[in-house]
Amino acid sequence: MFTRENSKWYGLALLIAVLDQATKQWASLSLDYNTPLVFTSFFNFTLLHNPGAAFSFLSDAGGWQRWLFGIIALVVSLGIIAWLSRLASDKKMEALALALILGGAVGNLYDRVALGYVVDFIVFHYEHHYWPAFNIADCGISIGAALLIIDMFLNKEKEL
Repeated sequence: MFTRENSKWYGLALLIAVLDQATKQWASLSLDYNTPLVFTSFFNFTLLHNPGAAFSFLSDAGGWQRWLFGIIALVVSLGIIAWLSRLASDKKMEALALALILGGAVGNLYDRVALGYVVDFIVFHYEHHYWPAFNIADCGISIGAALLIIDMFLNKEKEL
């Protein structure tokens, strides 16, 4: 399952999860809850806690969602570990995408299990229109998903 060939991808996933946890720890210790630290007219850090999923989906569901989303993240993480272990060595973009998704999933999974919510703090907005707050784990997941889609289109003919 863990070979020298794929160990760099697991290492990248670990790096993303550690970076995610370090930045969340910094945000939790340095920022006041729900008080923006403004950098530009469209970007700030605001410490927020999200007990739901993406875009605060089911954030007010009463607590059961913590375990549902935790189980989903665990199953997805195990699936990605298995996928990476079977991936051909020439599929570098796919491996990169999976590593980013895995690191992000593990980073947010840790929050759900340990805290009961995910720590978010990165905020972009235009005037009074705000994109939901996010974190480094969410960046890994989003970039990884985009890379998987791009890879699917770039390698469509090769798979046929």
